[in-house]
Amino acid sequence: MSSTVDDSDAAVVLPIGEDDLRRVHREVSRFRLRYKFAIDQVATKIAILREEFEQTYDRSPIEHVRSRLKSPESLFAKAGRRGCGTSLESIAEEVLDIAGVRVVCPFVSDIYWIRDMLTRQSDVTVLEVEDYVATPKSNGYRSLHLNIKVPVYLSDRTEHVPVELQIRTIAVDFWATVEHDIYYKYEATVPSSLLAELSHAAATAADLDTRMERLRDEVRGL
Repeated sequence: MSSTVDDSDAAVVLPIGEDDLRRVHREVSRFRLRYKFAIDQVATKIAILREEFEQTYDRSPIEHVRSRLKSPESLFAKAGRRGCGTSLESIAEEVLDIAGVRVVCPFVSDIYWIRDMLTRQSDVTVLEVEDYVATPKSNGYRSLHLNIKVPVYLSDRTEHVPVELQIRTIAVDFWATVEHDIYYKYEATVPSSLLAELSHAAATAADLDTRMERLRDEVRGL
């Protein structure tokens, strides 16, 4: 009598053990920790520039700073979309925005000042530049995006870790926050009427940035 194989048995996936879960959790936590330290490094650099400028010129080109570290869920979801596998080594090579720092400033010219001050530092390596100020996105979004690497000094080694740096004006930051909320509410399927309003608002924000910078320059020229 010939033997047969039960396909249902072959499809069974054994659950991961508790010890394995703890091990994976530790590995992911250690992996994310170096990105948290990279955020701290960049935030410290920005804080020094901000205080120096306030003390020297009585004005800061930096309004406020925010940072974010991708959650494990978001990290693996993006890795899946990028098709780079689930190993932490491949994720580190392919995903450059695990750590993110956003700098919000009053004027468009401040964006490039901040860029120049940070990127001329000897321990900052620029990997990529996307200038959506000079060339806005189709929806009107204007911001400067830099992928940089900074050194993270650990107890037994130094690692150079990528950080995505976004620099944008107050007006654009307000617009982008509202746009994000709208896309979240409509699950990325935004009605055309709202898209038109968002486009108009983006143009208004850009016009406001231009007007306010011109007013500042006129006052300085008095």
